[in-house]
Amino acid sequence: MSRARPVVVGSTVLITRRTLRRHFLLRPDSEVRQLFVYALAVSATRYGLAVHAFDVMSSHYHLVATDTRGELPDFLAFFHRLVALGLKVLREWEGAVWDNAQTSVVQLTTPEAIVNAVGYALTNPVAAGLVRYAREWPGAKSRVADLAGGRMRAARPDYYFDAENDYWPDYAELELGLPPSVAPEDADAWRGAVRASVKEQEIRGREEVAEKGWNFLGADRAERVSPYDRATSIEALVSRNPTFAVGGVPGSYKAAIRALRAFAAAYDAALERWCAGLRDAVFPAGTWWMVRHHGAAVVT
Repeated sequence: MSRARPVVVGSTVLITRRTLRRHFLLRPDSEVRQLFVYALAVSATRYGLAVHAFDVMSSHYHLVATDTRGELPDFLAFFHRLVALGLKVLREWEGAVWDNAQTSVVQLTTPEAIVNAVGYALTNPVAAGLVRYAREWPGAKSRVADLAGGRMRAARPDYYFDAENDYWPDYAELELGLPPSVAPEDADAWRGAVRASVKEQEIRGREEVAEKGWNFLGADRAERVSPYDRATSIEALVSRNPTFAVGGVPGSYKAAIRALRAFAAAYDAALERWCAGLRDAVFPAGTWWMVRHHGAAVVT
C-alpha cells in the first residue's frame, strides 16, 4: 500500500500518467488532441482544477495545475476514465489504457518550481528526441504564448460522448490561468520566465539527444506511428516517487521535508487510533481518503 499523501487546497502540482506498457495510444493525431482537450476542460470545470500548462506525448502526459477545491483525486479518476474510454473506442483497444502505477503528483512548492515544471512539460518532446523545438510537437499542448489567459476550445468527440446527453456540451472551453502564486500584474513576467525555461531546457534536450547519437523523429513521422506500437527504449529504474519540487530555492527543500514528515507522523498516529477502534481520531489537514470514505475527523 502506498503512503497517504496530503491533498492540499490551493496547491499547484505536476501530474504525469503513462499508458499501459508505454503504448502509443496518445499518438498526436487530431482525434486525440480533440479528446484530450475536451475531457480536460470538462473534468477541470467539474472538479475545480485550474490548468496552467500541459503537453501530451504518445505514451504519457504532463499537466501543471492548481487544485482549487481539494478534489484532485476525484478529478484524476474522472479525467482518466473519460480519456481511457474515449481511447478504447477510438483505437478499438481491448483492456486497460493506463498503467497500474500510481499517478505521479508532485507538489510545486515555490514559483521557481512551477516555472521549471512548465518548462519541463513543454520541452519533453525535445528531450525524447521527437522534435528539435517544443513548438513543433503536434500533440495536444499549451503554447507559451497562450499561458496566463489563453483559451482552448474543443468540440465533443461524438464517437464516445452522447450528443443527446446534456451532461456533455457541444463544445468545452479550457482557460490557461495563472498559478495562484503569481499576481495578475506579473503575468507577462511569468510568461517570460517560462519562455526562458523552455529555451534553456530545449538546449539541454538537444545536447542530450546528440550525446546519445539519436536523430530527431520529426512531427510528421510522430503523427504516423502506430498507436499499437510502444516505446522500447530502456529506462532507468526509479527508486523514489517524488512528492514535491522546490525549484532550487535555498531552504525550501528542508521546509518541505519537515512538512511532509509532520503530515506522515500525524497521519500514522491518527490511523493507529482509528484501527484500534477509536473513532475520535483526528487526522491532519490534507487527509483525503479517510475523510471521504470513512467520515474521519480532520484538523481544521
